[in-house]
Amino acid sequence: MKKHDVQTIITALGGRAQLQALLGVGASAVSNYLARDELPQRAVGPVCEALRARGFSVDPTCLEIIGQSVPPAGPAPHIAPHIDPHLAKQNLAEQNLAGGPQIGGGAAASVLSDTRRSTGSARVLLIVGGGIAAYKALDVARRLQDHDIAVTGVMTGSASAFITPLSLAALTGKKTYTDLFSLTDEAEMGHIQLARQTDLVLVVPATANLMARTANGLADDLATTILLATTAPVMMAPAMNQAMWGHPATQANHTTLVARGIGMIGPDDGGMACGEEGTGRLSPTDEIVDAVVAKLAGRHKTLAGRHALVTSGPTIEPIDSVRFIANRSSGKQGHAIAAALAARGAKVTLVSGPVTLPQPPHVTHIAVESAREMMDACTAALPADIAICAAAVADWHVAGDTSGKLKKDNAGPPQIELVENPDILASLSAHKKRPQLVIGFAAEAENLRANAAAKRARKGCDWILANAVTRADGSSVFDSDSNGALLLAGNSCEDWPQMPKTALAERLADRIEAHFA
Repeated sequence: MKKHDVQTIITALGGRAQLQALLGVGASAVSNYLARDELPQRAVGPVCEALRARGFSVDPTCLEIIGQSVPPAGPAPHIAPHIDPHLAKQNLAEQNLAGGPQIGGGAAASVLSDTRRSTGSARVLLIVGGGIAAYKALDVARRLQDHDIAVTGVMTGSASAFITPLSLAALTGKKTYTDLFSLTDEAEMGHIQLARQTDLVLVVPATANLMARTANGLADDLATTILLATTAPVMMAPAMNQAMWGHPATQANHTTLVARGIGMIGPDDGGMACGEEGTGRLSPTDEIVDAVVAKLAGRHKTLAGRHALVTSGPTIEPIDSVRFIANRSSGKQGHAIAAALAARGAKVTLVSGPVTLPQPPHVTHIAVESAREMMDACTAALPADIAICAAAVADWHVAGDTSGKLKKDNAGPPQIELVENPDILASLSAHKKRPQLVIGFAAEAENLRANAAAKRARKGCDWILANAVTRADGSSVFDSDSNGALLLAGNSCEDWPQMPKTALAERLADRIEAHFA
């Protein structure tokens, strides 16, 4: 079997982070693919779809890029000529020898400068936190500019103990901002303007302190004021001692920030500057840069003009005014999906049962309690292009009047009659205003694939994501931050390994993009 040109594929996809998110793997797996110059067989389908969604003509037998089927983005549309794969490889080799992208002219440049074209004229506001990893922010700033990204630096007071504002200014070619109350800065470019005049805010390193202040909405210096005032996407690369990262307070802050739509890059495992081992190392520079490039490449809003209806969380069915029937769903997966689709330009209506999560940014949120309320809200939200039923909907509700309180007496337990709830997934699949793509979820305790396939046929949906309610180690998927699933679509079944629920949401969004491409 002919090997794949993995480096060219990575470049065409927009970087290593894009391939990691697409396949649900870590950085070490991608390094192995590069060493072997070959992707696993299961990756061929998703990678082929993703490349075609980006406008490339691909030979599916070996994933060789043989042309570009749509004009590249730019001020004047033109038709890209046939791409010589040998020229593409030569161009890539020249980039690697030069230590960074040196994009020339011709068709090969059209392929390999895909991320530069997507991020051209992009602006990143780089906030440097006060940690030992602050010096690595200098390399991040330099590498971002290799991708034609303009970088403006902001440093916390603590960061100045590790690097100087002059060092960052020398690398970015722009003034580095440090003081919230500088009259000169406020006159020239106040903190609101800094927060607004950027395409993305990147925090490197994101210390435990900076994450905590951001999660709690504090604005006591220039960095946190910008983070509170910006309307641009925010990404953080955490770095701290392994005990600090594992502390429940830090984990709670991390969960809050992710739920609000802040993208997290790392941290990695390994040795610390303090000599300890564990999770908390700053991710490598190339992973941070790749993640930023991939995020900026999505500025073109590939799902703009599409309306997505997403259900999330549990439903609760009252027994009386005090008690109710419910389930353990946290809503983390549904909310992550809603955020991922909104970030790609879709108009998102999120119908959610009772959860403790913040509302994702840029979505229309409709709060409900019962399955019947959720059914009514979903019907009212139609028409839609996409419906994703990620909510864990109760199958039954209590018949009759549920007001008041049932009293315990000597007669024994009360007799409770249950009535079947409306089937939201089946109803949307059969609706006269049926969305073009209807996706269901199946939480199963056994026979995952068989039960999911049967549910998909029974409900009439297009795709179904099936996940086991209990993992191999005995832990529950409910209220956790990770998930794994089988995607049943058409005659195919894709096995998505355990990954953060945010990564699974991005992977599903990639498949939806490819479907509508």
